[in-house]
Amino acid sequence: MNTDYEVLIVGGGPAGLAAGLYSARARRRTLLLERGIHGGQIATAGPVENYPGFPDGIEGPELAERMLQQAIKFGMEIEYAPVSGIKLEGGLKVLSTDYGEYPAPAVILAGGSDYIKLGVPGEAELTGKGVSYCATCDGAFFKDQEVAVVGGGNSALDEGLFLTKFVSRLTVIHRRDQLRAEKILQERAFAHPKVRFIWDTAAEEVLGRDQVTGLRLRNLKTGLRSDLPCQGLFVYIGHRPNTVYLKDLVELDEQGFIITDAVMGTGVAGLYAAGDIRHDSARQLATAAGDGVTAAIEAEHYLTELAARQGGLTPKALAPGR
Repeated sequence: MNTDYEVLIVGGGPAGLAAGLYSARARRRTLLLERGIHGGQIATAGPVENYPGFPDGIEGPELAERMLQQAIKFGMEIEYAPVSGIKLEGGLKVLSTDYGEYPAPAVILAGGSDYIKLGVPGEAELTGKGVSYCATCDGAFFKDQEVAVVGGGNSALDEGLFLTKFVSRLTVIHRRDQLRAEKILQERAFAHPKVRFIWDTAAEEVLGRDQVTGLRLRNLKTGLRSDLPCQGLFVYIGHRPNTVYLKDLVELDEQGFIITDAVMGTGVAGLYAAGDIRHDSARQLATAAGDGVTAAIEAEHYLTELAARQGGLTPKALAPGR
């Protein structure tokens, strides 16, 4: 096992990159493990207009690259390897990957969550071109346009009501004839003049070539198909946190998100969670970065206290058998 690192970070999205920046600047030997593309969901986003410091906006991939390079500048290392497991051995947390094991006394879990997608033709091709999963991020791009929301829970109505600030019409498409959202959200949506509902219906295809032009719908009771003209589609059918390998180690909520305290602690000493992977996350770029900063600061405190308790021992000295 490579015992050269003091801080390991799982996930290279905004939370992980911010954590890496702060840990590296604290002169901690820091390694970030990313399973795919650094930047997380912003790596595939279009213009980002709600991140502080960019009054004219910035393209998501460019912001992701800047965040990575800033962390690397201060000494953070990155390897592209999916993490499949974690175990505790003495004072170390040992991460398992396809390329070996990585132990360290402090670990920050920032693997995020994935939007549950419709999985229909046109969705992937038009993501960022009218298909979105975040009204707060992208709503302003649809001023005076017609958009659709798929879903019937709190997120669908809450984000849908936010969209009414911009759009000319909002159509909520739901597979059932009743909503799952809180009653107060239902009352607000039913009373809003811009909002209409299509019940017992599924979206089967996103229409358009370079931009969304509509949806192909199917009524689940009658089987009848129809086309709904619109310029945008927002999908809110849930999130899937990347926590399968953590279920026996940390406390998870019923959806699988990690329960943390106010400073990102998981209840396991030296193990923190930040960003979309944790319970009650706002799922915003700025808050994810803030979580990562908090987790890194707490990890630094933990390492300082650990060194004091151990008489200044290094991570190598904490390794099993030493």
